[in-house]
Amino acid sequence: MADEGKVMAKVIDGKAISQQIHGEVAAGVTKLKEATGKVPGLAVIIVGERKDSQTYVRMKVKACQEVGIASFEGKLPGDASQDDVIAAVREFNANPDVHGILVQLPLPAHISEEAVLAEVALPKDVDGFHPINIGQLAMKGRHPQFAPCTPEGCMVLLERSGVQISGQRAVVIGRSNIVGMPAAMLLVERDATVTIVHSRTKEPKEIVQQADIVIAAIGRAKMVKGDWLKPGCAVIDVGINAIDDSTKKAGYRLVGDVDYEEAREVAGWITPVPGGVGPMTIAVLLQHTLTAAERALGGSS
Repeated sequence: MADEGKVMAKVIDGKAISQQIHGEVAAGVTKLKEATGKVPGLAVIIVGERKDSQTYVRMKVKACQEVGIASFEGKLPGDASQDDVIAAVREFNANPDVHGILVQLPLPAHISEEAVLAEVALPKDVDGFHPINIGQLAMKGRHPQFAPCTPEGCMVLLERSGVQISGQRAVVIGRSNIVGMPAAMLLVERDATVTIVHSRTKEPKEIVQQADIVIAAIGRAKMVKGDWLKPGCAVIDVGINAIDDSTKKAGYRLVGDVDYEEAREVAGWITPVPGGVGPMTIAVLLQHTLTAAERALGGSS
């Protein structure tokens, strides 16, 4: 329990910020439709029957409906060949009503994610994973068509919460292609001094303690404790981990990579899990799809 009178971290409400973005996108869709007679279109390609992937796709389709974006789905069986998946990508590349294409990951083991993602047309790569987009993100002075949605969502959470990034020390915990590496590049782009902590890092606690901004994306429940943090720092917790909890109907509850109860007594800002980064991924995806449509149809972007 917190000491009486102790200042707790400001909670960064990802749900509220994502709803702001949903409203902005809906207004943009209306404006684009009035100007061109067309609405943005997002295609999602899903291969196989993974329950989690199906859930994510349903969430994306529902979010599109709420803001007026047209949804297209390419559903392929789990035994579909790599050529079949690439053919689905190419079909959406050629469809002028589709402005954004998302390949739901992970793909089955027999299909090369690298090969499939490289087929997505650059102007339609709203997920930001095309190797050219990632390469441009890594180069000073270059700008990708789009950055990966979850890392960009982390930046939006920081910026809309009034957290200064320029000149600050930032530590990204995790080096995945989906979150850690692009998050580090986005922080560098915003003039932070960035260190990446990973599974081979020696004395990670001492490194994290120096950070003004911490982005945790390592996939280990409650790894980052309160004494890892610099007082007043901003903590963005990307992790989603299930831990046993007999008090819950499902028998488990979701926690982040950061020990929230400890961290909120030290940090200046913190995202909860759930309700922090999660809603931002889809919000940024919608924003990207609107931008792609505006570019294709000649609207403002």
